[in-house]
Amino acid sequence: MTEKTLNSQKNGMPVLLLLVLAYAVSIVLLALGASYNLLPLILVSSAWLVFGWIFLLGLKVLKPQEALVLTLFGKYIGTLKNPGFYFVNPFCTAVNPAAGTKLSQSGDVKVLGANQPSGGVDVSMVALTKKISLKIMTLNNNRQKINDCLGNPVEIGIAVTWRVVDTAKAVFNVDNYKEYLSLQCDSALRNIVRIYPYDIAPNVDTTGDGIADEGSLRGSSEIVAARIKDEIQDKVSEAGIEIIEARITYLAYAPEIAAVMLQRQQASAIIDARKMIVDGAVGMVEMALERLSENKIVDLDDERKAAMVSNLLVVLCGNHDAQPVVNSGSLY
Repeated sequence: MTEKTLNSQKNGMPVLLLLVLAYAVSIVLLALGASYNLLPLILVSSAWLVFGWIFLLGLKVLKPQEALVLTLFGKYIGTLKNPGFYFVNPFCTAVNPAAGTKLSQSGDVKVLGANQPSGGVDVSMVALTKKISLKIMTLNNNRQKINDCLGNPVEIGIAVTWRVVDTAKAVFNVDNYKEYLSLQCDSALRNIVRIYPYDIAPNVDTTGDGIADEGSLRGSSEIVAARIKDEIQDKVSEAGIEIIEARITYLAYAPEIAAVMLQRQQASAIIDARKMIVDGAVGMVEMALERLSENKIVDLDDERKAAMVSNLLVVLCGNHDAQPVVNSGSLY
């Protein structure tokens, strides 16, 4: 199904004025017919007063970034996309299967109805319309719990910016393009997240080229978001939807392993810090021994050097301040 844009003239206002004038004339003619007992005039005026409102159904008003998909007795005849006041065939029907569907900010698809829960949108406050919005909209998905490539459960949420670019495909190719988009976002998110580890892990190939790389959900968020966008776009092209952008809005380990992973990160940080301290301490000890030897302050044998290195390393690498001991006796 290909979109066909109708370039109809914006003749809604002249037609509306003509219909109002016709009603006024009918009322006058009905009064004259009743006064002079003219039966044909009474019948014609009455028929127009009874059935003339049908032509009012052909009046359509479009605001900027709105579209109206029209069908005539089940056949698609075209789409009105330009803003204005139109008059079309009064028997044309506007079609929008997603008119009563709202994508809430949480990403859930909520269908407006009589049994709407208290936290939802009140139908009385929402005017259901058959017009299709062409504006850029955002679908903010709920946080989902997904296992990464290492089997660790992570919680992740995305925000997808999208718009309708082909109204015919959106209306006729899928049952409900909003629900379809929401489900495809969930599916694409799961397909991509399971390829990556949460953090950099050895021997993991995230690109599919057979070579291990350093891709991760935390460190390669831009690349992951781009792959999610492409995955969604491949699925929703047939629904006439364009995905403008996909962004990761939330990323964390699932609560059941968050504490353990935090301890792991803390341990890794402590090891790195200790390694830096030891490297610095060894350099300082080496420098101290070289300076003592160059200035000939004291001549130490290997045993005394080993004792001095041990004491310096204890002082430099310890967690607490050193407590000096003054030796007033002989060195030997």
